[in-house]
Amino acid sequence: MSFSRAPLSPFVGRRPPGTGRRAACGQGGVKMASRGPPDGGYGWVVVMSAFFVMGLTAAVLKNFGLFFLDIQSHFGVLTSTTSWVTSTTIVMFHLGAPLASALTMQFSHRAVVVVGGLLSASGLLLASLDLGLPWLYLTMGVLEGTGIAFTWVPANSLVSHYFSRWRPIAYAVASSGECVFAVMFSPFFRWLIETYGWQGALLVIGGLQLNLCVCGALMRPLEVDGEDVRTTQEAKEAPPLPPRRRTKVVFQFSLMGKPELLLYILFGILAAAGFFIPPLFLAPFVSSLGTDSYWPAFLLSALALADLAGRLLCGWVANARLVRNLQLLAVVVALLGAVLLLLPVSHDYWTILVFSALYGFLLGCAVAIHVTSIVDIVTLEGFDSGLGLFMLFRSVGGFIGPPAAGWLVDQTGDYSAAFYLSGVCLVASAGFVGLVDRLVQRRTSSSSSEAKGHQAGGR
Repeated sequence: MSFSRAPLSPFVGRRPPGTGRRAACGQGGVKMASRGPPDGGYGWVVVMSAFFVMGLTAAVLKNFGLFFLDIQSHFGVLTSTTSWVTSTTIVMFHLGAPLASALTMQFSHRAVVVVGGLLSASGLLLASLDLGLPWLYLTMGVLEGTGIAFTWVPANSLVSHYFSRWRPIAYAVASSGECVFAVMFSPFFRWLIETYGWQGALLVIGGLQLNLCVCGALMRPLEVDGEDVRTTQEAKEAPPLPPRRRTKVVFQFSLMGKPELLLYILFGILAAAGFFIPPLFLAPFVSSLGTDSYWPAFLLSALALADLAGRLLCGWVANARLVRNLQLLAVVVALLGAVLLLLPVSHDYWTILVFSALYGFLLGCAVAIHVTSIVDIVTLEGFDSGLGLFMLFRSVGGFIGPPAAGWLVDQTGDYSAAFYLSGVCLVASAGFVGLVDRLVQRRTSSSSSEAKGHQAGGR
């Protein structure tokens, strides 16, 4: 008896064509395994890109307070009128978030971040022309704010998609770019203003923001593996499957029907009114006490360092799951409001420095988890849409907060009124987070009970 030897498949011992990494990933994308996000690998490159995005957008916005008095004296207008420049930036940042989310779903994170970098840089470059206060509303407000939305939203979104187990830590590291850059930018911006004037400073900062386009180029798309997993033998015998791009998804406005998200949006509105007031009025408040011109910048740097410590520590606590994200957020925001109510009580510089550091630390804790908490409310599948809706409605607080604080300052002649308003808004917002946490826990318990009931019925 003779045994005929079957011919070996030409693919034995080597990878079949079409199934390599490049083919499976589509056009330069990273393929998501069926088990979920990769939780590492190229994801850390995305985290570092997001780190620089946060620094070149949020840190710049946080230091706009250093320009406040110079712009006000240049145009000779009221405090409330000047505050509309930053308020317009904030509202366009929030209003542009849903559009950024929709464009990200339609195209890619990379493309939207690059466009956002061009808009941000153009806004500050054109603002340096100094064509009038309405011109600043258009350039520093509309263009810069839209550019920040188009970079900030996709960067945060892609970090959340690349990570699951390490998501809180990854987001804390990415968002810490805002703190690290704020430490450097505070004295640097002060030096630019004194050397070149506020117009020349905006020109230099606009040039720096062109680096956002480089960050966008590194935002490699994460492709969802929707193909059936085949065995090794099937892969040898069957023809290779063509690479398949991610299915386009639509913006989920139906998420507005979730009571948890509605309450979280109310938290966002009140919190935004409180969040954006202190960075704008802290430097003018300290300057009104008769301190050296560099002391406000030093104070903002100390605040940013404390902010960094809060983000990293709270990110670690959230990742270790020592306490629920929403429960931790409610406590942190309530404490943050209390600190802001106490900050202006003393006019001693060192006391203000201590309270500013506490404010920065608690702010960092809140920022580290308030975006990732949306996943707990709408799940990862609805995260992009949920984040866009949250940012859209949060714009109401960001739009009203700074001008309302400026009006109070004009009426009372005291910057302390701005901090009192901020503290009240934050304490009130913490109550809504507590309600959201209760609803989410009730939903989780109900789902667990149903699952146990199905298992018992199956047995």
